[in-house]
Amino acid sequence: MKKNPLIAGTLLLTAAGFLSRILGFFYRIFLSRAVGAEGLGIYQMVFPVHSVAFALCCGAIQTSISRLVARDAGSGKASLRTGLIISLSLSGLLAGLIWQFAPFIARFVLLEPACEPLLPVMALSIPFSSIHACICGYYYGMKRTAVPALSQMFEQVIRMSAVFLMVQVLTANGEPVTVSVAVWGMFIGEAGSAVYSYLVYAVKDRNNGRRPQAQKHAKRRRHKSESSSFVPSAGFLATAVPLMAMAVPLMGNRLILNCLQSLEAIFVPNRLIEFGLNHSDALSMYGVLTGMALPFIYFPSAITNSLSVVLLPTVAEAQAQENTARIEKTIYMALRYSLYMGILCVGLFVLFGPELGMTVFQNTAAGDYIRILAWLCPFMYISTTMGSILNGLGKTSSVFVHNAVSMLLNLSFVVFGIPHMGMRAYFYGLLLSELLLALLHIVCLNGEVKVPMRAGEMIVKPCLCLAVAVGILYALEPVTAWMKASEMNGFVQLAAKGGVICAAYGGMLWVVHEGKREKE
Repeated sequence: MKKNPLIAGTLLLTAAGFLSRILGFFYRIFLSRAVGAEGLGIYQMVFPVHSVAFALCCGAIQTSISRLVARDAGSGKASLRTGLIISLSLSGLLAGLIWQFAPFIARFVLLEPACEPLLPVMALSIPFSSIHACICGYYYGMKRTAVPALSQMFEQVIRMSAVFLMVQVLTANGEPVTVSVAVWGMFIGEAGSAVYSYLVYAVKDRNNGRRPQAQKHAKRRRHKSESSSFVPSAGFLATAVPLMAMAVPLMGNRLILNCLQSLEAIFVPNRLIEFGLNHSDALSMYGVLTGMALPFIYFPSAITNSLSVVLLPTVAEAQAQENTARIEKTIYMALRYSLYMGILCVGLFVLFGPELGMTVFQNTAAGDYIRILAWLCPFMYISTTMGSILNGLGKTSSVFVHNAVSMLLNLSFVVFGIPHMGMRAYFYGLLLSELLLALLHIVCLNGEVKVPMRAGEMIVKPCLCLAVAVGILYALEPVTAWMKASEMNGFVQLAAKGGVICAAYGGMLWVVHEGKREKE
């Protein structure tokens, strides 16, 4: 049986994503207890600068490399090397600027002076992020997802190990543990994953060179030509022009979007202070939201994020082959499974949100936020996969406009709503903006190819399956009561209950689809 690279790649990235996020959960639990909610809030405020830098020198170039390699694997190495030169040049420049102007950025851009000592450390990680992103883009385009998946795992393990070690050393020496350990951990993790990715690429490149003698001579000539792309030349320009023609619009789009997202991150604590909270409480509330509640909501998106990464080159390849049927089939599969995942997650987080907040973080606000944010899941997963398909079809401008409109809507709730309504305004804005984004993506996609919208199969059936799964859990109340009476670990109890719902939900969906297949 022929292996489907879309499914295989998605499964591999999903497995790595889940393992990485499971490790990340334990890391966040540890970090929240080491630096507190306020420390988490300060840590999260550094990321607007990092995201803007990543948009300028990494993200767009990674996507361009992936698309060029998917279209023409023969020129893959030239695309990678050209992208690396451009990305590293930009990242080095940005790292220097952030280092030099850290005091100004902290005080007048982030509006949080406590971020000043963290920015230079964060700046050091940007060149390593460039190396990692470019090499991953090359392997995504080749549909060889093992290297990006393993490098993702490697980065998480290195980061966690470094932070654990630093905290242990500081505690043993009687010194205070500050949020700087998390930023140093980010730098060490990015450096480790960049080194790993490069070494794997170098070894594979060398092993691929072991060919018959005639092919070796041909490869040497080609290799010599490609090697010259490390300096400006006709070969370099021949690759750089199409790469940057694709990357510059993406770069501009992502820069604007990241700036809007950064404004949101900067204004939330600021507007909470206007609402009446003091500085410490505002940062703590922001830390609970971004460091505790949202990671739970984003955890299942490891599946849809992995799917979206593999969707882009798959759709680009199908478009180059003018295979409309394959594109429509891909859209149907992505939309259906996004809704299946989203509906399941709504049920899980609404049922168990408060218990998760207390069990994991000992924070009631985190549990309340998880339950409210649960309704984001279907729209968030749809917008992720549909946006990736639109990018694969070359509709990057449309994706940019949709995201910009969505973010502006959310930002308006942050700026004008939070001073009057507090965090409720932020939740309203987030829910409405994600709903709008999903709808805009689907409408735009339907203008290009037929989008199969089967509400009965995509919405009604999974909702009924979820209701049955919840009913099964309540039918097992004697078992859950026994677990509670036996003083079993609270998180283990929640995991068992969630496992019952997931198994019953998945089983019901399987039965429904098998029944449909037999009728056909």
